[in-house]
Amino acid sequence: MKRRSFLQRAGWVLAALGVGEAGLMAIANRYYQALAQPTPRKLAILVGINQYAGSSLAGCVTDVELQQELLIHRFGFLPSDILAISDREATRQNIETALIEHLAKQAKPGDVVVFHFSGYGSCLKQLSNGDGELVTGEQGKAIENVESPIANTPSPIVQNILLPVDALLATKSISAENAVLEETLYLLLRSLSTDKVTAILDTSYTDPGALLWGSLRVRSQSAPADAQPISPELDFQKQLRENSPNSGLFSAKNTNSGVILTAAGPDRSAMEGQLDGFTAGLFTYALTQYLWQSTPPTTIQISLSQAASTVVQLVGKNQQPRLLTANDSNLENPVRQTWLTDLDTPPSHTGFDGVVIGVEDNGKTGLLWLGGITPSVLPLYGANSILTVLPAGTYQTTIDIDKDKETTSTKPLQLIVRSRDGLKSKAQIFPQPNEIDLLQPGQLVQEAVRVIPRNVNLRVAIGSSLERIERVDATSAFSGVRNVSLVTANEQPADCVLGRVQKPALNTGLESSQVSSPSPQYGLFSPALNPIPNTLGEAGEAVKTAVQRLYPKYRTLLAAKLLRSIGNEGSSRLGVRATFEMVAPIEQVLMQRTTSRAPWTAPIDKAGTTIINNSGILNLPMGSRIHYRIHNYSDAPVYFILLGIDTNGNAIALLPSHIDEVETNLAEKQIIYPGEEIIVPQLTSPFKWLVQGPTGRNEMQLILCRKPLTQTFAVLESTQHPRGDVQRFGALLGSLEVAKAVLEDLHQASLPATESIGASSDTFALDMNAWASFTFIYQVF
Repeated sequence: MKRRSFLQRAGWVLAALGVGEAGLMAIANRYYQALAQPTPRKLAILVGINQYAGSSLAGCVTDVELQQELLIHRFGFLPSDILAISDREATRQNIETALIEHLAKQAKPGDVVVFHFSGYGSCLKQLSNGDGELVTGEQGKAIENVESPIANTPSPIVQNILLPVDALLATKSISAENAVLEETLYLLLRSLSTDKVTAILDTSYTDPGALLWGSLRVRSQSAPADAQPISPELDFQKQLRENSPNSGLFSAKNTNSGVILTAAGPDRSAMEGQLDGFTAGLFTYALTQYLWQSTPPTTIQISLSQAASTVVQLVGKNQQPRLLTANDSNLENPVRQTWLTDLDTPPSHTGFDGVVIGVEDNGKTGLLWLGGITPSVLPLYGANSILTVLPAGTYQTTIDIDKDKETTSTKPLQLIVRSRDGLKSKAQIFPQPNEIDLLQPGQLVQEAVRVIPRNVNLRVAIGSSLERIERVDATSAFSGVRNVSLVTANEQPADCVLGRVQKPALNTGLESSQVSSPSPQYGLFSPALNPIPNTLGEAGEAVKTAVQRLYPKYRTLLAAKLLRSIGNEGSSRLGVRATFEMVAPIEQVLMQRTTSRAPWTAPIDKAGTTIINNSGILNLPMGSRIHYRIHNYSDAPVYFILLGIDTNGNAIALLPSHIDEVETNLAEKQIIYPGEEIIVPQLTSPFKWLVQGPTGRNEMQLILCRKPLTQTFAVLESTQHPRGDVQRFGALLGSLEVAKAVLEDLHQASLPATESIGASSDTFALDMNAWASFTFIYQVF
């Protein structure tokens, strides 16, 4: 597809949504199409509530900021046309008044309208008589005893509600009279004069059982069994129905434009998580990050369900973003489920990684918002990274004078990052600003050089299920483990959790603190408490023994973290494409990755078909024969390596065959010449790549570079078993050493272009012209 995926580069944050890349791409592209339409005006209301009286959230106000920066700097919304309502101001009355005053009274036909809500949600047991009318009070009290409702007899329905700040009391009880019925919101949007309406609801309604899910916080509350909406709210609904029966968002005539995006389905939970220095809703962050880098779609030749999620899932199916369908609403004419639309207009740009939101030092220093930097990269994104300022036309000018002539050369203005705090960064014009080289707010930026530290640790949290003495013993044991940092669960971002599996939770694999067990069983879990394959020990194992036993797994997880930090499909300027294909039992294209910022024209997309499971993840049966088709459409040779994590959680690599006659350097053997397309494994090779069990997710990473990956293959040869006579997959016995060697090779390939930035010797400086890294994930069943 001529768009970049964001889940495959997103790390655990985006994976925690529990939906495949295809599903979230589809949702994001639908939003993109709504925002990018030429229109006389664009209006938005953004609601975010952290400071509830009974139980606070932490990322909702950040969600508002994420959307606000995106709408203004990426899609041309005027700041005066965006109304942000946060915390104490976000009462039911204020929200509904804003919908009327800011949207209903201002929106004209053809205008684009966005409504965003981040906060708690819940659901009420609402009553309806046989005629479909909602009832309250004494009229419906007999409902609990009615087994076979008849006409005009109250019957129960579930009504989703959004919780304004005054709807959650200090007692953690829900005040139904201050809740906003979800259907009221839909009716308000339906009443607008325009049909170009998008609602984003980063909330959920199901009873979570617990507000914390591992290191993530759930955005839903349970309502009292007897809570009912008050009559004024129902009267308001009735008035809205009567005043706008056939207009706007849910009109029967309107089947393409209006759309509602929700963070989770009716029986799932929306979650927020602590990221690198900030907390945000996973859905909002995923959506906005993708849209910063996305480009207008041209043709959709791979169906929305083909692509797979490309990072290890953390929440599984607990959160699945969705588009509203007929089964999800009580409204008569819900929006049609249109996920993607073919557009014929060519892209006008290649996407961005951030924007200048402020200037200092007379325009020589900029405050940047890095909303487009992928979540797996952001925690390691360091000082001395270089960004190019866009649009084209902003240049540095240098004059070279020799004995015979004076020449003038130009190059795009660049910034060097000096410091970073979460998504905000301070950067200076680089190398030295001229008088005409002054920054202005609103200028967009793209990655040019990525600087990341050489010394990276795996962040491990000790689970809340461990008792105090166990936590003390685990902390002591970790003190002797290299490359591991202990972090506080629920307070700091963690890569994994050392947890204790309780007997009642063995079937689910979830760490639990509800029931104690005399025979503890320890293992590693994702931040959302999904078990990491092959890490559970024997029952009765001492926690110190478990910490030591898991040492090889820490190294594998750290290797995967390092390799994910080089994901750059959206930023790379290397002209390459990779297509993941099934050869047998049938031939079909499964996934495709293309670098969209390369200065060469990419080859025509290959069409594909669908083999997915319910979460939109590519689903492949055991025994399927697969291969990769790699196309180099740049002007220079590229070298490649294929690494991965199999369904057992083990690191693997595609090893070259043994060379009998001429011992060519292995790194130089893995070459693709300009204009060449190769297939891996080679069609002539006796090795046939068959999908192996057990069931689970398989993550593969294809790394391509302008220079031979010399150190990587040297490490492979020194740590692997003897190579065979054919290509084959082998276990990475030194996965961490291989990952470090990959980064060193990319660092060397980036020279001399990166020498002038003055990066320290304890960092890697990686030039976007030097490499590309694609990730492919599929589910084995």
